[in-house]
Amino acid sequence: MTGFSSSLPTWLDDEQRVFRETVRTFARREIQPLAAEIDRTETFPRSVIDKMGQLGLFSLAIPEEFGGTDASVVTQCIALEELAYATPVASLIVSPSLVMSLVLRYAGGEPSARCLKRLGDPGVVAAVALSEPGAGSDSASISTRAERVAGGYILNGRKQWVTNGGIADVFCIFARTGSTEDRAHGITAFLVDSGAVGFTVAKLENKMGLRGSTTAECVLEQVYVSDENVVGEVGKGFGYVMRAFDVTRPMMAVVALGIAQAALDAALVYSTEREQFGKPIGEFQGMQFLLADMAIGLESARAITYEAARLADLDSPDTTFFASISKSYATDVAMSVTTDAVQVFGGYGYVNDFPVERMMRDAKIFQIFEGTNQIQRMIIGRQLGRWAREVNGS
Repeated sequence: MTGFSSSLPTWLDDEQRVFRETVRTFARREIQPLAAEIDRTETFPRSVIDKMGQLGLFSLAIPEEFGGTDASVVTQCIALEELAYATPVASLIVSPSLVMSLVLRYAGGEPSARCLKRLGDPGVVAAVALSEPGAGSDSASISTRAERVAGGYILNGRKQWVTNGGIADVFCIFARTGSTEDRAHGITAFLVDSGAVGFTVAKLENKMGLRGSTTAECVLEQVYVSDENVVGEVGKGFGYVMRAFDVTRPMMAVVALGIAQAALDAALVYSTEREQFGKPIGEFQGMQFLLADMAIGLESARAITYEAARLADLDSPDTTFFASISKSYATDVAMSVTTDAVQVFGGYGYVNDFPVERMMRDAKIFQIFEGTNQIQRMIIGRQLGRWAREVNGS
């Protein structure tokens, strides 16, 4: 089946179309046959990670002078959606490198340049550690501390929900350098190697979905970080990561859509093969309506998501608004589509002989991380309120 490739924006250039086919071929050939095993064993083969690095997937957001390709947000979205069609675990291994690359680019400076060059090396895996046990949606309330000492800082604290935490080579850790009253203005980003003294991966989460992606709880006990590994300006780290999220939220939206498209395609094939009452179930009007609604949601979500990515490339003032719309809408659609795909398969959809139950489990988390969909609606609502006040002259 052609799948989602035929419904991508018509304004893609020839280079993007060739890139899409390259990633698609790789993902379908090298990753998709392993998807069920990745879920079952909760591991992602290192050999495949190395191949992804050789393909340049970890360095898409890195400038060319540091070994990357400086790909547009739209191009990055194309790669992530193609990977997610095979398994979103592959996208989740790549995406933290994209987040860190964006943080480093916004921060600038020599430490950022060194890390960008390192991330440009094939197979180097990154992780971003912002959330904590008591600070999820309210990221500005983190309590991990960075105390000033001669030549650097000492970090103490606990980070949770760290994607790639079990396999990452380098971490971008956010810690408080100001008082708790400073909130977002007292947070600084630090680069920490996985082997740093005092840094440990305390726990790998046993998750409902994305089971091949390591989600870790990380502990920092008297971890020394030199001044040369401070990212950007002290106290500006929160601003860097929030700017990055404006770009990465559409990326998470397309990962969810990749899952949903795979689920729809599986449901379509099954609807032509499964017979009841003497004919394929896809010939019944009730099933046709269900499949049609899945396609309507998917195509609508993809259109708004790639528009959000295009606006991010243009650095539009509307980027935050449309990033939140794309993330909330696309991930809600993905949850709906994968749930309906299970319904199409009936009892068979509830067992792991078929992939749709895994897709439904994988889709759920996208409504939660990168800012819950409730948080996205708060962002959208606040922007609408600002526009309304401007119209009323207040």
